[in-house]
Amino acid sequence: MKFLTAIPVFNEERHVEAVLREVKRFSPEILVVNDGSADGTAQLLARQEGLRIITHPQNRGYGAALSSAFAYAQAQDFDVLVSMDCDGQHEPSRIAVLLEAIHDADIVSGSRYLRLFRQNNHAPQDRKEINRRITTELNERWGLHLTDAFCGFKAYRREALARLHITEPGWGMPLQLWVQAAYRGLRIKEVAVPRVYLDHNRAFGGVLDDADQRLAYYHRVLAAAEAECATGEKVPAQPALCSPCCLLDPPSSVVHPGS
Repeated sequence: MKFLTAIPVFNEERHVEAVLREVKRFSPEILVVNDGSADGTAQLLARQEGLRIITHPQNRGYGAALSSAFAYAQAQDFDVLVSMDCDGQHEPSRIAVLLEAIHDADIVSGSRYLRLFRQNNHAPQDRKEINRRITTELNERWGLHLTDAFCGFKAYRREALARLHITEPGWGMPLQLWVQAAYRGLRIKEVAVPRVYLDHNRAFGGVLDDADQRLAYYHRVLAAAEAECATGEKVPAQPALCSPCCLLDPPSSVVHPGS
């Protein structure tokens, strides 16, 4: 099975080298989507050998970075795309668990709440509560059985990516993904992964640092995704309100093949 591990990064100079060093132990093919980093991330990536890199000249948002990875994986004929974050939350050794589970699923998603791990630590209370609320709403409205709607550690079959049409550029992108996956009848499986928060002060940016604003934004994304599935027409979720990184007219990407 030919798989690619994709890592969206934005201003991750503190973590990117250590994360990549560990990922290389478990994935022969790695794509980094540098989403307009303004720190030293680009320089650190340039020193890495064998990476596939997509560069967004300006910051476009988490969802936009993953959308670039989705398109790249399909264009390069990978069977499976694994996505993971670059903040040290996800353990690359668990990639094999996702790949094993994808044999009889279309999307495999890590869950930090399926079971306890010795290395688990506490999630920030506002994030835990919003996750619980949104996950419950998705389950009740779409017949899903999720325990963690927001975990970024996932595996996707190429055929599943072809059936998704992700347009939400910001942090709410997973909600659009879940609605589309449910609407299209994709097979979804969760696997347990440790809950690791290295920095409880890590910010979303802009108005999303306010929990009430963040929840309202997520509800807008959900409503827009549901309306889009019902009508077949794109319904904007006001992405420009979610954070300064979400641009309505994103610039072109620059692709750097692996050496």
